[in-house]
Amino acid sequence: MRQELMSLPKGLAEEVARNLVMVANLLDEDPEQAYAYSRIALRLASRVAAVREAAGFASYATAKYSEALAEFRAARRMTGSVELWPVMADCERGMGRPERALAMAGEPEVNKLDKAGQVEMRLVAAGARKDMGQAEAAVVTLQSPELASSSVQPWTARLRYAYADALLEVGRESEAREWFAKALEADQGGQTDASDRLAELDGVEFTDALAESEGDEVASGEESGASEASEASAEEPVEPQQTAEAEKPVQAEESADSGKAGDDNR
Repeated sequence: MRQELMSLPKGLAEEVARNLVMVANLLDEDPEQAYAYSRIALRLASRVAAVREAAGFASYATAKYSEALAEFRAARRMTGSVELWPVMADCERGMGRPERALAMAGEPEVNKLDKAGQVEMRLVAAGARKDMGQAEAAVVTLQSPELASSSVQPWTARLRYAYADALLEVGRESEAREWFAKALEADQGGQTDASDRLAELDGVEFTDALAESEGDEVASGEESGASEASEASAEEPVEPQQTAEAEKPVQAEESADSGKAGDDNR
């Protein structure tokens, strides 16, 4: 990427680079913000392949598959590389065209991909089969030497997970559980939710300890408030009311005495 940016004036190259760094940093945690930065970079340097590729991934992360596909195609024209072929096929799936994704899986470009790219293409093809309602075919598509290998590669967890999910969809639950366990074993970076899927198959239910703790605190606070209100009510003085009531007869008697005194004077 640095070499590509060297074709730009220094100030412009630095600004484009800053935006591309923000795209990379925000792509997972805030895709929409990453997309916004990618559009800035695209306006500044649309003829740089790295910019088109970054814009493509930002669009892909925000499910703007048509935009993503256009950017990936542009980047591929500029570089001649086939490494974006699997994600381009997945864009076709995202646009509701799984048959096109499946056709791309059979193109000569796939043979030019490295091992990681070929595994990615296999995952996309299996997804396309599932999109087309061909669940059994999806299972067969994922069966490969890479799946059978005991060595753990960067793609291993995702491949095993996809296979387990495909098995579950065709009703092979015991096998699916076995492969979810294998996916979890290979998943060092938390790429999948294999542990949750295993728990679900085993009938294990998780409770949110933090939520329960907060609920207990709220309940305790309400009880404490009610108790304090009750104590405060019990301590309210009633003497003034009693005094007022006691004074009423006295006032009445004084009034009566006054009346008698008036009669005596007459």
